[in-house]
Amino acid sequence: MSANSSRQNTPVPWHTFDIDTTLEKLQVDPATGLSAAEVLERLQQYGPNELEETGGRSPWIILLDQFKNIMLLMLIAVAFISGFLALQQGEFPKDAVAIMLIVILNGVLGYLQETRAEKALAALKSLASPLVRVLRDGKLLEVASTDVVPGDIMFLEAGVQVAADGRLIEESNLQVRESALTGEAQAVEKDAPIDLPENTSLGDRLNLVFCGTEVVKGRAKAIVIGTGMRTELGKIATLIQGVESEDTPLQQRMTQLGNVLVTGSLILVAIVVIGGTLVQGMSAFNHLLEISLSMAVAIVPEGLPAVITVTLALGTQRMVKRHALIRKLPAVETLGSVTTICSDKTGTLTQNKMVVQGVETPSHSLTVTGEGYEPTGDFLGANQTKIGVGELGEYPELETLLLSCVQCNDAVLQYENNDWAIVGDPTEGALLVLAGKLEFTGDRLSSQLPRISEFPFSSERKRMSVICQVSNPESKVLSQDSTPFVMFTKGSPELTLDCCSQVLIGNQIQPLSEAQRQQVLDRNNDLAARGLRVLGFAYKPLREEPPESSEDQTEQELVWLGMVGMLDAPRPEVREAVVKCRRAGIRPIMITGDHQLTAIAIAQDLGIAQEGDRVLIGQELEEMPQEELEREVDHVSVYARVSPEHKLRIVQALQKRGKFVAMTGDGVNDAPALKQADIGIAMGITGTDVSKEASDMVLLDDNFATIVAATEEGRVVYTNIRRFIKYILGSNIGELLTIAAAPLLGLPGVPLTPLQILWMNLVTDGFPALALAVEPPEPDVMNRPPFSPRENIFARGLGLYMVRIGIVFAIISIALMMWAYSYTHEVLVDGLSPDRWKTMVFTTLCIAQMGHAIAVRSNTQLTIQLNPLSNPFVFGAVIITTILQLLLIYVQPLRAFFGTHWLTPTELAICLGFSSLLFIWVEMEKVFFRVFYGKKKTPTGVLTPV
Repeated sequence: MSANSSRQNTPVPWHTFDIDTTLEKLQVDPATGLSAAEVLERLQQYGPNELEETGGRSPWIILLDQFKNIMLLMLIAVAFISGFLALQQGEFPKDAVAIMLIVILNGVLGYLQETRAEKALAALKSLASPLVRVLRDGKLLEVASTDVVPGDIMFLEAGVQVAADGRLIEESNLQVRESALTGEAQAVEKDAPIDLPENTSLGDRLNLVFCGTEVVKGRAKAIVIGTGMRTELGKIATLIQGVESEDTPLQQRMTQLGNVLVTGSLILVAIVVIGGTLVQGMSAFNHLLEISLSMAVAIVPEGLPAVITVTLALGTQRMVKRHALIRKLPAVETLGSVTTICSDKTGTLTQNKMVVQGVETPSHSLTVTGEGYEPTGDFLGANQTKIGVGELGEYPELETLLLSCVQCNDAVLQYENNDWAIVGDPTEGALLVLAGKLEFTGDRLSSQLPRISEFPFSSERKRMSVICQVSNPESKVLSQDSTPFVMFTKGSPELTLDCCSQVLIGNQIQPLSEAQRQQVLDRNNDLAARGLRVLGFAYKPLREEPPESSEDQTEQELVWLGMVGMLDAPRPEVREAVVKCRRAGIRPIMITGDHQLTAIAIAQDLGIAQEGDRVLIGQELEEMPQEELEREVDHVSVYARVSPEHKLRIVQALQKRGKFVAMTGDGVNDAPALKQADIGIAMGITGTDVSKEASDMVLLDDNFATIVAATEEGRVVYTNIRRFIKYILGSNIGELLTIAAAPLLGLPGVPLTPLQILWMNLVTDGFPALALAVEPPEPDVMNRPPFSPRENIFARGLGLYMVRIGIVFAIISIALMMWAYSYTHEVLVDGLSPDRWKTMVFTTLCIAQMGHAIAVRSNTQLTIQLNPLSNPFVFGAVIITTILQLLLIYVQPLRAFFGTHWLTPTELAICLGFSSLLFIWVEMEKVFFRVFYGKKKTPTGVLTPV
């Protein structure tokens, strides 16, 4: 097989090949590397080592797409017809200009929401290393990462970012941080000679290194097996670009609303034109056409997009205060529809800090309390007996084990910026914290046991040892040994125990029996089953300092001290957040790259899973058809050792089951699933740029509890959006019916001009609607399941309410219109036009909406029962809007521009009287529903906001 193999559709299982086979398949000599001619040929064959970007929508296409909205298209048609009629009559087309300005404003608002640059791929590209050390023509060269080709021999060392996927040829103490790619919290210890089965998960492919990961320790030589889009990073880029964005529930509902409104208005326009023609004859056609234009403007809620945008923006500000940053405005409302939260484990559900949970010595089993890296906590023995600092001498086994924890350690525990932090390996840092809880510190021990040499950790031995000089130690055990040197060892419990022949019990060294050895192994298995990472400890008195590279001989006949079990502990506030989730009908799911034992232990501790629940691992997912996964997702709450493709499949399976999914993540591997999810949530502290750019929301504190708080805010936003939609559209239906009734009743002229209707829709509707958008949350907002994200915009009685209130509003307005027409033509006032009946209709419609805004704050409580200070903005908006409406009547320039007429005090009082009837009607409805449906029910069901 040639190098072409890596270009086949079926991935090559490079981790299953030994080193010689890999070199043979890629046709390269490890001593000389590729020649310049071979590099050029392969560069032409495979292309540069960079991620390729597929084309997206251009900004111009996005802008044009905004004007495909059916409501905007109708307004554009109205503007052209209105302008044509105005020019035909020799007038300035102010109605057409005003309508087009609204159209342009709404189009720009939509454009600004959609034109956030898609930077996920750019963030992926930034993970590539700019320069790479490779072997070519027998020489070591530094080349640009884009020029690396399959078959190149690549050299790695600590601090280097891996530029391409590679099969290790040789390594020395190599550790690679792959958390950005696999989600694994700990750096991975690599092993070049190891042979692996084909179904080995990505995180367990110890003989491979991957593009975009970082070498944190050691050095290595690897042969490049994949570049560009054929790397694991490239697969993620392909997945990201393959995910198609869908409209949010709010966007879908607004499209549905537009279709209904436009269709309804066109039907009504046809009725009015045909009916009016039959009543008044063809001579009235132009008059009926003007009425039709006013009706079309009346039915379209021109101010609604702006009100929704401002409402969502206010929601984002409130969410920032709760540590959630919204990147895409519609996500604010979408959060309220979430039914499932898929969360990563490390740093989101846990503290991302290794904390020792328990200590096992030959005689004692101890529980350790405390959180994070702060060296405070208790050691609890049998019957919860607390071990104090002064009592440590009574536990020589524990004292010696803690000595080993501090001495056999390269990390540093320090206090900075009012917080404890670890410099170095988190696992070693956890050991320092453990010892610090009983006041064992490196500063205190450095003079007693100065380190003079060490045997560093290796992946073959899976342990490290340090040799210390004994100088007046406080330890009873070391004092009685009377040897000038001591070696402390820590590492894998099984392999460290294999090197032990003795055990420390009390302060006496005794032979290690087979029964004791088995007891240690059983206890190790128990700790591992709880998801703990376990380290074993031993020591050995030495008569002389051992020579370098003598670890195989020196690390024998050790004295067993015990074990330490540690865990990335759960965040304490997450347990309550999980309870709140379940109470709100939201199901939490853990999806992690970590080991299944660790995952299930954390999940059970937090209440995400119960004992005995099934855990799906990456290997099982790999072999599971998508149809079977779709059947399983309702029953699995923990997924472990998963790859990027698995996360994407899980989200897709949940969505196929009708779930509305929020997905959290921080790594590059999470980006495709974040983009696929209905709500992608990235980590702000530990998250990569890739995950943030693919997300809808960023957690500023990386805390699962913040997601629940943001979900609550999303529910409040959605409730308020529905509240002002029913307010705006109830009013619009009333306007529409009033205008439509005029020609059918034989009234001359148009009662409302398009400009006056725009004023109502933007100002007298807009200001109170914005005030309703900040209405405080209902007390039970998180004590009910989420409303279906696929529910109709008119669901739960909203449509019925709008039609009912619209008809009542129209009856009041039509009654006023008929009376005002007769009154103004019978009572002629010097200097006042008889057409002032139109201004009375205009004023009544506007002021009636103010009463509606006050009454609509609650579905069940009377206005007099509501605390006016709970939302003072409503009353402020009502007062300001009423004053503005009066200015249109009594200020000459405004009166001339809007075509209104002066009203006498009596006429204004009559308008106010008719206007108050709508407020009275809505309040009477509440009383009626209380009396006839009881305290718990309305005609549309339980007392929940419509």
